[in-house]
Amino acid sequence: MFLLPLLLLTSCFRSGKTTVAGMDADGKVITHARLLTMQREPDYTLVTVGNPWKGGVLHRYVLVHRDSVMPDNLPEGTVVRTPVTNALVYSSVHTSLLRELNALNAVRGVVDSQYFIDQDILDGVKSGQIADCGNSMNPTVERVINMQPDAIMLSPYQDASYGQIASLDIPIIECADYLEYDPLGRAEWMKFYGELVGKQREADSLYNVVTNAYNELKQKATEAKTRPTVVTEMVINGVWNVPGGQSYMARIINEAGGQYLWADDENTGSLALDFNQVLAVAQNADYWFIKWTDITSLKDLQGAFDLNKEMAAFQNKRVYVCDTDKTRFFDRIPFHPELLLREFAAILHPELFPDFTPQMYHHID
Repeated sequence: MFLLPLLLLTSCFRSGKTTVAGMDADGKVITHARLLTMQREPDYTLVTVGNPWKGGVLHRYVLVHRDSVMPDNLPEGTVVRTPVTNALVYSSVHTSLLRELNALNAVRGVVDSQYFIDQDILDGVKSGQIADCGNSMNPTVERVINMQPDAIMLSPYQDASYGQIASLDIPIIECADYLEYDPLGRAEWMKFYGELVGKQREADSLYNVVTNAYNELKQKATEAKTRPTVVTEMVINGVWNVPGGQSYMARIINEAGGQYLWADDENTGSLALDFNQVLAVAQNADYWFIKWTDITSLKDLQGAFDLNKEMAAFQNKRVYVCDTDKTRFFDRIPFHPELLLREFAAILHPELFPDFTPQMYHHID
């Protein structure tokens, strides 16, 4: 996935515009994301982020190359001079992508530095080359002003005001990718972020590779002769957060050749259920996938909640756990859903993937 010079061969130029699979002759780029549109014009790129809570537009950006004269008659929106070279970034999800696009040097400040695990980020914070701007809920405004960022990349939430940060006249890039429930739709936001940091062709090409791999795996899974039933996650403090039937996880499980037991549910988020509600639906599930830390055996799982032993997958030793800390799950998967699709497909249908060993979800007994 890091062979970007090779990936660039999938891009070409036509009529002064970058043209890749998924972009039409009018410069429209986005094919899967429901909350993002991008229109590439000769003098600028217009990016529109949809409002996932109220409909309509959450934010509109006009990306203009920093070396060009400011065009006349730009469309309405926040003007961002690109490539961004001095960004304040709130999430390690996005620094991980910037590393992959060979643009990590654009990160000059972070918040919640304790949650970053990239060693270059940690070393930069320690040396002072990367500003530690405090916590995401209440950033240290003085440090933000001192670093003079040319953009702030953060994840929006409903009715967010962003406090003093919003008054600094610094473009706030509202990274709503996490609110996409189509796996390829979320990954497609890499095109926007690539455009921001001057890695347009690399991002376009990487997305083509991700999409092709995802679709090939999806097609391969249709060859399976069975569709095992699947339940995910576990009860925590009395609540079992079950992915809704139209959620990101549900879609990947179904496309991996599994039968997600809440597939008929129409929610794109999670359902907060108690153990008995889950047991009534999923007690006989064939496979059980869990994202958690510190569970390395069925004994650990029973110790976390004794009634877990009532699940058929527990009794049949078909439980798989992903240690999200060790695997960097939350950093890797958003822009590489094909990795998760391959994991699920290989576990559910090992006969189709005899040479693949899962790297994130590990069998426990």
